Amino acid sequence: MLSSALSATFAVQPALAGQGGGEVVEVVTFKLRTGVSAAEFAPIDKAVEREHVAKQSGFVSRESAHGADGDWLVIVHWRSAKDADASMATFEKAPAAAQFMAKIEASTMSMKRYQK
Repeated sequence: MLSSALSATFAVQPALAGQGGGEVVEVVTFKLRTGVSAAEFAPIDKAVEREHVAKQSGFVSRESAHGADGDWLVIVHWRSAKDADASMATFEKAPAAAQFMAKIEASTMSMKRYQK
Protein backbone atom coordinates (compact mmCIF):
# COMPACT_ATOMS: atom_id res chain seq x y z
CA MET A 1 0.00 0.00 0.00
CA LEU A 2 2.70 2.48 0.98
CA SER A 3 4.84 2.08 -2.11
CA SER A 4 1.87 2.22 -4.49
CA ALA A 5 0.60 5.42 -2.87
CA LEU A 6 4.05 6.98 -3.05
CA SER A 7 4.60 5.84 -6.62
CA ALA A 8 1.30 7.26 -7.75
CA THR A 9 2.03 10.52 -5.99
CA PHE A 10 5.63 10.77 -7.11
CA ALA A 11 4.65 10.29 -10.75
CA VAL A 12 2.86 13.65 -10.63
CA GLN A 13 6.01 15.58 -11.54
CA PRO A 14 8.48 13.71 -13.70
CA ALA A 15 9.68 16.97 -15.29
CA LEU A 16 12.27 17.62 -12.58
CA ALA A 17 13.82 14.16 -12.88
CA GLY A 18 16.12 15.07 -15.75
CA GLN A 19 17.06 18.55 -14.59
CA GLY A 20 20.39 19.42 -13.09
CA GLY A 21 21.29 21.15 -9.85
CA GLY A 22 19.44 23.70 -7.82
CA GLU A 23 17.42 23.55 -4.69
CA VAL A 24 14.11 21.73 -4.85
CA VAL A 25 10.97 22.66 -2.94
CA GLU A 26 8.67 19.69 -2.42
CA VAL A 27 5.05 20.48 -1.59
CA VAL A 28 2.86 17.66 -0.30
CA THR A 29 -0.83 17.88 0.62
CA PHE A 30 -3.10 15.20 2.05
CA LYS A 31 -6.06 14.58 4.34
CA LEU A 32 -6.06 12.64 7.59
CA ARG A 33 -8.20 9.53 7.88
CA THR A 34 -11.62 10.05 9.41
CA GLY A 35 -11.34 10.08 13.18
CA VAL A 36 -7.66 11.11 13.28
CA SER A 37 -7.22 14.52 14.90
CA ALA A 38 -4.50 17.09 14.23
CA ALA A 39 -3.40 16.70 17.87
CA GLU A 40 -3.00 12.94 17.37
CA PHE A 41 -1.18 13.27 14.05
CA ALA A 42 1.19 16.15 14.90
CA PRO A 43 3.67 14.05 16.92
CA ILE A 44 3.65 11.36 14.21
CA ASP A 45 4.43 14.02 11.60
CA LYS A 46 7.28 15.34 13.77
CA ALA A 47 8.63 11.80 14.22
CA VAL A 48 8.83 11.33 10.43
CA GLU A 49 10.78 14.57 10.20
CA ARG A 50 13.10 13.83 13.12
CA GLU A 51 13.65 10.10 12.53
CA HIS A 52 13.82 10.00 8.73
CA VAL A 53 13.51 13.11 6.58
CA ALA A 54 15.96 15.34 8.47
CA LYS A 55 18.59 12.57 8.39
CA GLN A 56 18.59 12.31 4.60
CA SER A 57 21.43 13.61 2.49
CA GLY A 58 20.57 16.96 0.96
CA PHE A 59 17.88 17.83 3.50
CA VAL A 60 17.60 21.60 4.05
CA SER A 61 14.36 22.16 5.98
CA ARG A 62 10.81 20.91 6.53
CA GLU A 63 7.66 22.50 7.82
CA SER A 64 4.10 21.30 8.12
CA ALA A 65 0.75 22.83 8.91
CA HIS A 66 -2.84 21.70 9.18
CA GLY A 67 -6.01 23.30 7.95
CA ALA A 68 -9.69 22.65 8.33
CA ASP A 69 -11.25 19.23 7.89
CA GLY A 70 -8.05 17.21 8.29
CA ASP A 71 -6.11 18.91 5.49
CA TRP A 72 -2.30 18.96 5.87
CA LEU A 73 0.51 20.69 4.02
CA VAL A 74 4.18 19.66 4.17
CA ILE A 75 6.95 21.68 2.53
CA VAL A 76 10.43 20.17 2.28
CA HIS A 77 13.50 21.90 0.88
CA TRP A 78 16.21 19.71 -0.70
CA ARG A 79 19.62 20.62 -2.14
CA SER A 80 18.70 18.83 -5.38
CA ALA A 81 16.13 16.65 -7.11
CA LYS A 82 18.56 13.74 -6.73
CA ASP A 83 18.48 14.19 -2.93
CA ALA A 84 14.67 14.36 -2.92
CA ASP A 85 14.50 11.20 -5.05
CA ALA A 86 16.86 9.35 -2.70
CA SER A 87 14.72 10.26 0.29
CA MET A 88 11.57 9.00 -1.43
CA ALA A 89 13.31 5.73 -2.25
CA THR A 90 13.98 5.06 1.45
CA PHE A 91 10.79 6.54 2.91
CA GLU A 92 8.67 3.38 2.75
CA LYS A 93 11.28 1.45 4.78
CA ALA A 94 11.44 4.06 7.55
CA PRO A 95 9.72 2.85 10.75
CA ALA A 96 8.08 6.25 11.29
CA ALA A 97 6.65 6.19 7.75
CA ALA A 98 4.34 3.25 8.44
CA GLN A 99 2.63 5.07 11.29
CA PHE A 100 2.47 8.28 9.23
CA MET A 101 0.87 6.54 6.24
CA ALA A 102 -1.57 4.63 8.47
CA LYS A 103 -3.06 7.94 9.65
CA ILE A 104 -3.54 9.61 6.27
CA GLU A 105 -5.86 8.98 3.33
CA ALA A 106 -3.22 7.95 0.78
CA SER A 107 -5.60 8.58 -2.12
CA THR A 108 -5.67 12.29 -1.20
CA MET A 109 -1.89 12.66 -1.20
CA SER A 110 -0.47 15.02 -3.81
CA MET A 111 3.16 15.96 -4.33
CA LYS A 112 4.66 18.64 -6.52
CA ARG A 113 8.27 19.69 -6.84
CA TYR A 114 9.56 23.10 -7.79
CA GLN A 115 13.10 24.08 -8.81
CA LYS A 116 14.66 27.18 -7.28
